[in-house]
Amino acid sequence: MQTSPKTIDHGTLRRLVDAGAHVGAEVVGHGGSWGIVINVGRTSQTLAATRGRPKTFRQFETLAGYLKELGIVEYRVNAAQFDVASAAIAEPDRRSVMASERMKRAHEAAAYDAWFREQVQASIDDPLPSLDDAQARAQMAARRQALLKKAGTPPASKAKGRAAR
Repeated sequence: MQTSPKTIDHGTLRRLVDAGAHVGAEVVGHGGSWGIVINVGRTSQTLAATRGRPKTFRQFETLAGYLKELGIVEYRVNAAQFDVASAAIAEPDRRSVMASERMKRAHEAAAYDAWFREQVQASIDDPLPSLDDAQARAQMAARRQALLKKAGTPPASKAKGRAAR
């Protein structure tokens, strides 16, 4: 990307635009991404991301939205070094992969929450009378004994006594 070695950050650019300075912009394509060179007077500065590296945009529409939100609606585009093929096969960067994973987890959590709430509501709406813990345990013990008797297996307490002998 043909950029200036001098950089300008978003905050400084925002203050210049808000102060009414005549700010020009040149959108420069390089490889599969786009960068921005800001021109103020005779000074050219590359828009920098955090840590001073040039800020790049994979999508031209995102870049155009960014400039429009700042109030820069006219700019020059230099696509001489932009490569459409590399833009099409560009692998997602780490941030977009992480954002995608966060969204997947959020959707899974929302789906689980909806399912859980449905289960709770179904239980609340169930017309059968509720049982306390002792009643539920007694019913399950009776069912277990009936199944063991039907299967011809001795109850668990007698089976343990025989195994110990």
